[in-house]
Amino acid sequence: MGTDQADEPRPVRTTPARASESGRRQRDGTAFTGAFGTKTGSSDLLFVEGQLPESDGRLRADEPPSRQLERCLANLESELERRGRTADDVLKLTLYLAEMDAYEDVDETYQSYFDETHPARTTVGVCDLLGGAAVTVDAVVAIE
Repeated sequence: MGTDQADEPRPVRTTPARASESGRRQRDGTAFTGAFGTKTGSSDLLFVEGQLPESDGRLRADEPPSRQLERCLANLESELERRGRTADDVLKLTLYLAEMDAYEDVDETYQSYFDETHPARTTVGVCDLLGGAAVTVDAVVAIE
């Protein structure tokens, strides 16, 4: 008689050895009003959220979407540098666009920002963004 699959033991899942031992704060906050997470925990990923087109403490919502994306990516880069990471460590980027007609323009900006290898990306059309911005980005970043 053959063995019954229900009697076979299931493989045990273990946490990968590369998982972080210490807690990490996801974002220290911002002067701009919004709901920004500050969850801490152990992980080998960093979640960078809500990178708006801010410069010199001012939201630049009056600029074209492609320029706003440049500012968002520059702010992302600053956050990465602060944490000892680079754009090469970005695994996934979510791009939120209030104007889907601007997709081609912002896509060119996105393509020029990353070197040869681009992270996975999702573009989401939204009705409205904080402060009337046309663009914002979130990123999932490898930290180990």
